[in-house]
Amino acid sequence: MTHSRRSVLRRGAGLAVAGTAASLAGCSGTTNGGSGGFDAGYAAFFTLNDWANQVAGDHASFEDPVDVGQLGHGWTPDGNLAVDVASTDAFVYLDSSEFSWAQDLAATLEDDYDTVAVIDGLAGLEEDLLEWDHSHDEEEEDAHDDEDSPDDEDGPDRGQYDPHVWVDPVLAADVVDTIAAGLGEADPDNADDYADNAAAYAEDLDAIDDAFESIAENAERGVAVMAGHNSFQYLEARYGFRLHSPVGVSPQNEPTQSEIADTIELVNTEGIDAVLYDRFESPRLAESIVENSDATEAVPVTPAGGTTREWNDAGYGYLEQMTEINVPAFERAFDAQ
Repeated sequence: MTHSRRSVLRRGAGLAVAGTAASLAGCSGTTNGGSGGFDAGYAAFFTLNDWANQVAGDHASFEDPVDVGQLGHGWTPDGNLAVDVASTDAFVYLDSSEFSWAQDLAATLEDDYDTVAVIDGLAGLEEDLLEWDHSHDEEEEDAHDDEDSPDDEDGPDRGQYDPHVWVDPVLAADVVDTIAAGLGEADPDNADDYADNAAAYAEDLDAIDDAFESIAENAERGVAVMAGHNSFQYLEARYGFRLHSPVGVSPQNEPTQSEIADTIELVNTEGIDAVLYDRFESPRLAESIVENSDATEAVPVTPAGGTTREWNDAGYGYLEQMTEINVPAFERAFDAQ
């Protein structure tokens, strides 16, 4: 794999911030990150936080504002987060409307806090993003159409695309490179160390890529069932996996009885033994499909966008979630063991 470095510090116009902007309006003269050297930052959710700390090494410590057990998209921060982030040196996020709170925060930092490096992990990946038929109600769509977004100047709103790029280890390496480049630009004295740390981490991502390649090559089954919303489109696109979900990609969708019946029929027709489900969602649908089909077990997978208390206590980062949870589950589901 080739991992290019890109300039990723985003400056300029952003989305207006409701709530947090007001609390920050009178704080522009306060001491911000950088006053004592580059040593701290925030990242928008578990995976970015893990990667930022891996890249920063001993030079800086990053914090994840999202609580254990929760995912960063659809999350709502409290009113103090913007002030906390503005007192550090960097903010790593994804410029996607699925993380609208992070977009808003990034815009405020860019407008009012020029000492905070704002690093968009999706920078340079526009051509790699997959379309996402994500359902929104009409009121949300109308409100979105009325917003002024920085993406309007550069192309389609990234809300039209699946943000789960991090599940693909190849694209993950690109995001890690982006973080390293951003930290290096903000802290040039340690830029070489950031680049070296990213390169070392990319070797671990290469191993995950190899594991999924092996599953694709050795799969005895052409399709697996995901009993929940599908966060793995990027794995499907990368490795040729086929995941059937009665729910689709949106966590707001509820499967119809007809869709569940069709899924059970697929399980029986294809001889599927293991039904996958998202560890951050209820296993009930997977268990129901198993109970009413020839399948024998429900197997958890992780979208790797958050962590559980159990995984956190065990010290699981992104790599462990992928190697200890997802790789064995996909081996089982595609009969590639």
